[in-house]
Amino acid sequence: MRINRKLLLALATSLAVAGLTIPAMQPAFAASLVEVSNFGSNPGGMRMHVYVPDARPANPAIVVAMHGCGGSGPGFYSGSEFASLAAQYGFIVIYPSAMQEAGFGRCFDTWSAAAKRRDGGSDPVSIMSMVAYAGLQYGGDQNRVYATGSSSGGMMTQHMLALYPDRFKAGAAFMGVPFNCFANAADYPPGASQCTGGNMNRTPQQWGDAVRQVIPGFTGTRPRVQLWHGTSDTLVPYSLLQESVEQWTNVHGLSQTPTSSDTPQANWNRRRFADASGTTQVEALSIQGAGHSLPSGGMAASAVAFFGLTTSGPSTPPSPSTSPSPSTPPSPSTSPSPSTPPGTASCRVTSAINAWNNGLVENLTVTNTGSAAINGWSLVFSLPSGQAITSGWNAAYSPTSGQVTARNLPYNAAIPANGSIDLGFQATHTGNTGKPASFTLNGADCLTS
Repeated sequence: MRINRKLLLALATSLAVAGLTIPAMQPAFAASLVEVSNFGSNPGGMRMHVYVPDARPANPAIVVAMHGCGGSGPGFYSGSEFASLAAQYGFIVIYPSAMQEAGFGRCFDTWSAAAKRRDGGSDPVSIMSMVAYAGLQYGGDQNRVYATGSSSGGMMTQHMLALYPDRFKAGAAFMGVPFNCFANAADYPPGASQCTGGNMNRTPQQWGDAVRQVIPGFTGTRPRVQLWHGTSDTLVPYSLLQESVEQWTNVHGLSQTPTSSDTPQANWNRRRFADASGTTQVEALSIQGAGHSLPSGGMAASAVAFFGLTTSGPSTPPSPSTSPSPSTPPSPSTSPSPSTPPGTASCRVTSAINAWNNGLVENLTVTNTGSAAINGWSLVFSLPSGQAITSGWNAAYSPTSGQVTARNLPYNAAIPANGSIDLGFQATHTGNTGKPASFTLNGADCLTS
C-alpha cells in the first residue's frame, strides 16, 4: 500500500490555513520509544513520544494513548500494553505528555474554552499536530487514527472524538467523563467538581447536543466508542459511565437499550449498542469491583480489537513470546519473581500528592538508576497514620494501610536500566496528607523526591 500523498498534502494545507506549522519530513524511524521535540504547532506546550515498530505495513494505523493525571507519555508506554500490541499488529502509538494544571497535577486540558472548540488551541491542537507529524514522518494512515487513555486520558479520548469526528475512527476511554462535563478549570479538581462530584445527571439529548454544537451540521460518520469503568471507582464515579453511554448513543442516534449484553471475561459486564446494520457503535464495559485502576491485563488488547487492528499483523511478525494474549488477561500469579537480589537495586522514587477533603491521590514514578534491568519488583513503603488505600493502578497493593507492598503486574514487571514506571493509588485520610518517608525497591533503599 502506498502513502496517500494527496491526503497528507491536503492535511498539511488545512493545518497551515489554521495557523499550524508542520516540520519537514525526515527519514528517521524508531524501534523503541523516542521523543519528538519539534512536531508542529503546540499551544498546549506538550511533549510527544512515539513508538514505531520495525515490522509494520506501509501505512500503519495510528493510536494516540494518553496517561492519567500526574503521569507521562513514557510512563504510560511502560505501564500499559499498547506498545507490545503495536509490535504484534504493526501500528504506531503516540504517547502525549500533558503539561497543564487545574489544581490536580498535570492533566489533559478538557476544561478550558479553547480546548472545547475545534482548532481552538490548547492540548487538542497539540495532539492533532502529533497525528499529522506521524503521517508525514512515518507514513501513518490518516484515515485510521484512534484514541485511548486512562482517567484524564480517558476524558481526553472522548474530548477528541467530539472535536474531530472526521479524524478519529474510534476511541476507547478508560475511566473518563462525557465531553463538556467540566465547566472550567475550577470545576476540575475532585472535591470541588460538579462533573466528578457524583451528582452529574444530564439527559441524553443534552449530552448529544454538547457534541453536535462543536460542528453544527456535521453529517459524516461519527467515531465508534468503547467505554470502560470500574464499579468501585470513587475518584471518577462509576455513574459517569452511564452519562457517557447516554451521550454517545444519542450522538449515534441509537436507543438507550443495548442490542446485546454479555460477560466476555470474569467480572467484565459488557453492553453493546448496534446500528441497523448490526455494527456496534457504542460498547460499555463495567468491571465489577474495580476501582480507579484501569486498564488492567487484557483490556488494552480488547480496545485494539474494538478498533479493528487485530485482523492483520505487520509484515514481519515479532516473536509470539512478546505479545500479550488478547483473550485472557494475565493472572497476577504469573508475575515473575524479582530477579534483582534484595539490597542490590539502585532506584529513585518521585511522589506527588493531590489531596481534597478526606481523600487524596498519590502518583509515584519509580526509576531504575542501576546499570542492569530489573525483572519483577516490589516497592515497600509506610503510609502516614490515618491514610488507607481504596484503589490503585499499575501495581497490586497489600495491605491497604500501615506498611504497604506494591508488586508489579504482569505487563510492567520489567524496568530497564535508567527506565521508569508510573504507578499510584487513591486513599482516604483523616487530616494527614503527607507522603511516605521512604521507599525500598526489592529490598534496597531508594532516593526520594
